[in-house]
Amino acid sequence: MATALTDLSHYDPKGVPDGAGMRMALVVAEWNEEITHALAEGARRTLLHHGVREEDLRVERVPGSYELAPAAKILIDSEPFDAVICVGSVIRGETPHFDYVCQATAKGIMDVNLLTGVPTIFCVLTDDSIGQARARSGGKHGNKGVDCAVAALKMAALRRRVRG
Repeated sequence: MATALTDLSHYDPKGVPDGAGMRMALVVAEWNEEITHALAEGARRTLLHHGVREEDLRVERVPGSYELAPAAKILIDSEPFDAVICVGSVIRGETPHFDYVCQATAKGIMDVNLLTGVPTIFCVLTDDSIGQARARSGGKHGNKGVDCAVAALKMAALRRRVRG
């Protein structure tokens, strides 16, 4: 596993922009809720820790990871956000369904990034087992939600800097 030597929750807080005044959204898949709840909570806590106010953080739930990109686009079209974090978990099963969902989800989230210009962060675990997912959502490898919240803050700050 690529994260075997990485703690997804470890970062240098001095290198993270202040989130004060930033509007953020979390779009969270209900499928594999144990995992997505933990990821979303890690992201939420990190955003709040870095100055994003609770009232500037919108959380929406969708059925599964496949629905993350369309929901992110709907939110971006409805109100101004500095970044959107798409939170999901797809665990390999016995059919190729895993491959289709993972590929469509990744492409959809990238398309939203490119179409809207709003940083749309891929916080989707694509694991072979529930054990791997647990290890990356607050277990021995940390919490990918923390890592993605930091990415959202950095990308939102970059966008603000470039746009003036």
